[in-house]
Amino acid sequence: MPVFNQSRSRIIRLIFLLVFLVIAGQLFYLQVVSGKFRQMADDNAILKKTIYPPRGIVFDRYRKAIVNNTLTHDLMVTPAQLKGIDTLFLCRLLEIDTAEFRTRVITGIIKNSSQKPSIFEASLSPQKYARIQENLWRFQKAFYVQERPIRSYPFEAGANIFGYLGEVDTNYLKKHDDEGYVSGDYAGMTGLEASYEKALMGERGVQYLIKDNFSRIQGSYEGGAMDMEAVAGSNLYTSLDIELQELGEKLMTNKVGSIVAIDPRTGGIIAMVSSPTYNPGYLTGPERRRHFNELYRDARLPLLNRAVNASYAPGSTFKTLQALVGLAEGVINTRTTFSCGGAFYGCGSAKPMGCLDPGTYYLSSGITHSCNTYFANVMQRVINNPKYPSIDSSLRAWNNYMSAFGLGHRLGVDVPSERKGMIPTPEFFNKQYGSGKWGFCTFRSVSIGQGEVTATPIQVANEMAYIANKGWYYIPHVVDSIEGGDKFGLLEKYREKIRPINLADSIFEVVHQGMLGVMESGTGRGSRVEGINICGKTGTVENYYRGVKQPNHSFFAAFAPRENPRIAIMCVVENSGRFGGTYAAPIVSLMIQQYINDSIDNRWKPRMESIIKTNLIPKMMVDKMRQQDSIRKAKEEEKGLKTELKNISDTLQTEDNLSEAEARVSMKKDGKPAKDTSKQKPSPKDMILPDSSKKKMAMGRDTAKTDINQ
Repeated sequence: MPVFNQSRSRIIRLIFLLVFLVIAGQLFYLQVVSGKFRQMADDNAILKKTIYPPRGIVFDRYRKAIVNNTLTHDLMVTPAQLKGIDTLFLCRLLEIDTAEFRTRVITGIIKNSSQKPSIFEASLSPQKYARIQENLWRFQKAFYVQERPIRSYPFEAGANIFGYLGEVDTNYLKKHDDEGYVSGDYAGMTGLEASYEKALMGERGVQYLIKDNFSRIQGSYEGGAMDMEAVAGSNLYTSLDIELQELGEKLMTNKVGSIVAIDPRTGGIIAMVSSPTYNPGYLTGPERRRHFNELYRDARLPLLNRAVNASYAPGSTFKTLQALVGLAEGVINTRTTFSCGGAFYGCGSAKPMGCLDPGTYYLSSGITHSCNTYFANVMQRVINNPKYPSIDSSLRAWNNYMSAFGLGHRLGVDVPSERKGMIPTPEFFNKQYGSGKWGFCTFRSVSIGQGEVTATPIQVANEMAYIANKGWYYIPHVVDSIEGGDKFGLLEKYREKIRPINLADSIFEVVHQGMLGVMESGTGRGSRVEGINICGKTGTVENYYRGVKQPNHSFFAAFAPRENPRIAIMCVVENSGRFGGTYAAPIVSLMIQQYINDSIDNRWKPRMESIIKTNLIPKMMVDKMRQQDSIRKAKEEEKGLKTELKNISDTLQTEDNLSEAEARVSMKKDGKPAKDTSKQKPSPKDMILPDSSKKKMAMGRDTAKTDINQ
């Protein structure tokens, strides 16, 4: 072979060798160094399916399941796989339009990128689930159905205690970025579901499924070797008595307010009623969003847990604490008397504070008959006590007592959104009136639980537990124990007995005697229960809204039995317009009977039925509800009118199309061209609507104007 040909042959071989090395290097890079294309291949061939664990079950004190689980089905979408999907057919199955389809897809991309699955429709209804399952093979390239546990409620009670679950948003993911949540997960948003989320959530599992070239599921990937099982959440054991909770919610039907009952021996919450309330099942399932919107707009605020998130002037229930402070400070003793001629005149005749029951009282009888004058004198002596160098220091000492009793700060209950209430401080009055420009007569109404002092229902119930225990309490809590142990230290603070100050038992005995007298011969005698020694205190609370006087709140707080207290309880009925003994006291007595005797005395049952049927929704709320109903009906009528007009338009358009088609057929028959009716304007005669439609259009215009004006 000539030398020239040999040289050319080497060059060609080198070129082939170089091309081979480049191809081999590129393959090595793609398959070994870079995982991008392998990941894309895996995404096309393998479906990574999240397995959600069942959340922990919640039990009441008698081991009845009060929050359980059931299964729902979410339709999941991977937006990157949507090419070639018959979206119109899917929209018909889901009863949505194409605009809604696009919105959901875009939302999924924003939340979780186009390559990862996200929820397209949560909690499919049984009808939609059946339709989707039957036709899922048509959409399996981009869609699949995923099982997810949701909450079920054997008892229609306790909604504000349990709270609800919601899909995590970007803010939640940022706040809990190290806890493994991803878009599409559900977490506790309120109530116990939120407070004990770490214990209840469990651990998610993963299942890998292999798909064929048509994206149809063929089975487990590698025989399930890579799958991870889900771990169920821990069960919660609570102090709640679900039957007592149900009774409380019935008694508060068509009323606004709260009932809180605590076991003073443990701090365990036995019942926590917030009224109005709602069926806890409303915020699960396919109708969850609609129900939430309805509850959120409700003028009665059923989503507000008034037991921890509403604060009231405690009224005369506060006098029990004033008695403790007066005795502890030594400014009175058990035999100290004050006379009342119908009002307290200690701040001058120009500022009398009325008293309903004139007479001369010592401490116990002052509590029994709720004498305003007695407790105004007690607090005046505390504030003007010469052992303190200034009024600032004496008020601060009084403030410290109230803080020790659990007022003016959050107790730390395990139901979220607790408010602090208000106990006035020197700083508060200095800001309001200026330093040195205020004294006892500035805030004398605080002495009887009015004015600047406020407390939440949970604080008032805890105050009763403190008095029942003669000087100590546990922080109120719903959950007693967690299955498998308290791994996250959620219950530690509820194990500590709190004894903030040392007061002699004899001091509490005097207060107990006065509270027992309330039920025997005082303001609560109408709610006395045969066979149970109840120590109680009524309260009739004045209140204002934007400076306008509203009907009085009805307050009652108690513990029972006196000898070995098993329940500390309070009730507030907002704007009842009556005394504490009229509504709140009998409600508390019924609750005490049910809890201690496990039944209601037959003599009380007619009264119980009467209370249940009594409607005390405040007029201000009723007016707002009527206004909202009027606006809602106007919008529904406007929507109905638009639908009817659209149907008429569609009908007229169909008739025009039919006329045009008939003309074309006629042209074919006689050979003459037909007029193009599609471009002709309708005659005035054609534009006239039936009388009924004209009326509805006029109503619609009026409705729209009304809506805008409102």
